[in-house]
Amino acid sequence: MATRKTTTTARGKSAALKAPATPAKAAKTTQVVAKTSKATQIDTSKAVPVVVTGAVPVHTAGTGRPEYWDKACSDLVRRDRILKKLIPQFGPAHLLGRGDPFVTLARSIVGQQISVKAAQSVWDRVEATCPRLTPAQFLKAGHEALTACGLSKRKAEYIHDLAGHFKSGALHVSSWSEMDDESVIAELTQIRGIGRWTAEMFLMFNLLRPNVLPLDDIGLINAISTNYFSGEPVTRSEAREVAANWEPWRSVATWYMWRSLDPLPVEY
Repeated sequence: MATRKTTTTARGKSAALKAPATPAKAAKTTQVVAKTSKATQIDTSKAVPVVVTGAVPVHTAGTGRPEYWDKACSDLVRRDRILKKLIPQFGPAHLLGRGDPFVTLARSIVGQQISVKAAQSVWDRVEATCPRLTPAQFLKAGHEALTACGLSKRKAEYIHDLAGHFKSGALHVSSWSEMDDESVIAELTQIRGIGRWTAEMFLMFNLLRPNVLPLDDIGLINAISTNYFSGEPVTRSEAREVAANWEPWRSVATWYMWRSLDPLPVEY
């Protein structure tokens, strides 16, 4: 297939953000949600250590503003003419990291297949029902309390199962910050209701990984279509080609792509 001309630099819808269905089978790279709720035991002895590019930590976890944000924005503005125009429009706004892995994953499940606005509305009700936001409180609340917040029966089951995994200690939570992206995804996608997209949101919003490219995210694909292809449909291959110019800051570029379509910032 001939390569289409894009508006990227030297290399080379306006619909609400929605997450793909879970499990997804559309792409070969998408992880299928396991039928069992038992997490696969990951060999953490093979975890990839923290990688540093210059003075900028690549694998970090925490809350608030990612420490690499300013450098990433500076690099992206210099190399990509679309982001050169887009990034300054949002001033000091930035991706907001959250330090609680359970909360990030639960919020990501809530956000599957619905708009940012709808997800926030449901989450507000969930938080009112379980204000401590602990696995134990979610388990105590039960399925009915969660569905009363606006969650589907299946999503309520997923969050309840997630809470069980955290409470039982079956997950290698303390090792995730030292594991490479694909190893974290491999462990998370063994939990019911967590597919590749949800795991990638966790990498971006909890572990603050700077180079995640969630190609199963329709909001990202639509934004690339709008900003780089004049609204024409784009393939995953074409989206990946555009994003090659964003490395090693694809998470940051993705966040700005989302903002170009939706004034509400994505939070998980």
